[in-house]
Amino acid sequence: MREDVENLDIKDVTANWVNAAVLQHQIDERIKALADLSHTPLFFGRLDYLHAPGADKAEGAEGERFYIGRRHVHDAEGDPMVIDWRAPVSQPFYRASKKDPMDVGLRRRFGYTGGDLTAYEDEHLSDPSEAAATSKLLQQEIERPRVGPMRDIVATIQPEQDEIVRSGLAGSVCVQGGPGTGKTAVGLHRVAYLLYAHRERLARTGTLVIGPNKSFLHYIEQVLPALGELEVKQATVDDLVAHVEVRGTDDATAAVIKGDARMAEVLRRAVRSHVTLPTEGVVVVRGSRRWRVPAYELETIVGELLDRDIRYGAAREALPQRIAHAVLVQMERSGEAPDDRVQDAVARNTAVKAAVKAIWPPVDPAKLVLRLLTDADFLAVHADGILDEDEQKEILWSKPVRSVKSARWSPADAVLIDEATDLVQRTHSLGHVVLDEAQDLSPMQYRAVGRRCTTGSATVLGDLAQGTTPWATRSWDEALAHLGKGEAVIEELTAGFRVPTDVITYASRLLPHIAPGLTPVASVRENPGFFEVRPTTADEQVVDACEELLRNEGSIGLIAADARIPALTEALTAAGLTYLGPGEETTAQTRLTLVPASLAKGLEYDYVVLDEPQAVVDGEPDERTGLRRLYVALTRAVSGLTVTHAAPLPRQLA
Repeated sequence: MREDVENLDIKDVTANWVNAAVLQHQIDERIKALADLSHTPLFFGRLDYLHAPGADKAEGAEGERFYIGRRHVHDAEGDPMVIDWRAPVSQPFYRASKKDPMDVGLRRRFGYTGGDLTAYEDEHLSDPSEAAATSKLLQQEIERPRVGPMRDIVATIQPEQDEIVRSGLAGSVCVQGGPGTGKTAVGLHRVAYLLYAHRERLARTGTLVIGPNKSFLHYIEQVLPALGELEVKQATVDDLVAHVEVRGTDDATAAVIKGDARMAEVLRRAVRSHVTLPTEGVVVVRGSRRWRVPAYELETIVGELLDRDIRYGAAREALPQRIAHAVLVQMERSGEAPDDRVQDAVARNTAVKAAVKAIWPPVDPAKLVLRLLTDADFLAVHADGILDEDEQKEILWSKPVRSVKSARWSPADAVLIDEATDLVQRTHSLGHVVLDEAQDLSPMQYRAVGRRCTTGSATVLGDLAQGTTPWATRSWDEALAHLGKGEAVIEELTAGFRVPTDVITYASRLLPHIAPGLTPVASVRENPGFFEVRPTTADEQVVDACEELLRNEGSIGLIAADARIPALTEALTAAGLTYLGPGEETTAQTRLTLVPASLAKGLEYDYVVLDEPQAVVDGEPDERTGLRRLYVALTRAVSGLTVTHAAPLPRQLA
């Protein structure tokens, strides 16, 4: 299939060089999408239907066989050999069961090692004499060592995951999932499914995956290309709101206030305060005639625009046209017959432009936010009844700032500027947005993301128990309201596929203290995994624990409190152990990654050494946030966890 595309001759099918360049780009993208992955098989399953799908199921009707894979594959004649996992005919591979065989006689799973077919396993779903059994190949695929970036899960999607993946484009979905329940993979595969089912529409409107940091995005960036989807953009929330250079930070109290949804109303008031009701009329001179729009009529026009509550910039663009229309009405009354060209000319008249500038001046969003944060009187006027005096003092900058460029903006300030920018000019909306690790966003950050999908839909992924910011989400209903997707369906995933039973049981001791209402994750893995709590007296013993785990196959993560990273870096270097940073791809030579606890979210390793749990807790501004950070760190392991500590363990783990 790839060679067919490579051999296309487009010399005689394009009208000009622009068409040729566009077509060549499309061909190049198609070739990339058809790349061969040497370690990835073209198919992983087979369905033998009792009757041909869609045919009359009368007795004697012949069945049909389909191979299921990551991509659609056809032969030289164009006949399908492998059916895309997203096609409707593939759905029973994920949903069929002994209770509901969905007209499937046999479901076959194939086992692969390094791309080579090594095993297969059959289920005769319509045979009442065969008992239902857990798939060994499925278990092996789930427990396969994690080396390199995150991979797709098309061979192991579970029925409850498949329901979310195949939910329609029109509706938004929120997935609450504990560690290892596959929520990130479900979100990415939902994007792939939507691109398959609504490709033309999403090609026009665009799709975006939003992650918590660059390390996380690097870790997941190969999943969609492996499924042939190359057009999905990736970004962090900070990328979306990068109107200014961020060089500063806020303390927790100021960040919480700036991230509060009440700031949206403060900004709205501040923007609208620039409008000044006219006190004088406008006189437009055209040739020998003078046309006057009196002040009371201008005031009516301005009042109507304010009442419509449209974007500040849109109203500013409409104002000269409304004034020009008032002039045209006078012209028509005097017997003239002006047309649209005359109205446009009047709207551009010097007197009209001067009136618009005085009544509805342009607003620079960054300058507006700078004034709010540096001018106590300006903030007090627009925050009156919204923020109390203490809250206003918390967000005011102590030192004066000369300009927007010299200001030391914080991440929360950048979000405020984004809100102000949207009040002036509407933000472009995409067709679908996936928001991962959503529990850590502030209400104002939710609003920033929601602006990017006002006319589209969203997939929100997160775990309330893993919220590690002072402004972390308290409930999904509240978060979805800020996002502008209050109608979204909330789904909960509780079956754990990644974290071994003994590890998730230990980590779940923290749940009553960090998220009392959540259902603990129940591991579906047959292998209980390796788990050990090891007292230590020196950093060299932490390195010893890493060396022991490196004797196993797969990746190793050494997770520690951010303050402990320099000491562990020194110990690893002294021992001659090479290591990577979070998100960097492991190799056969280097399988150890040193991970600050603040960057561990969303990552996974076959084996984890967790250093000094109490130091992880102490590294956060309050105990609850610290325990949530610890819960994240404890649940990164796929096969085994060693907890090392010189200080006493947190009492919640006792």
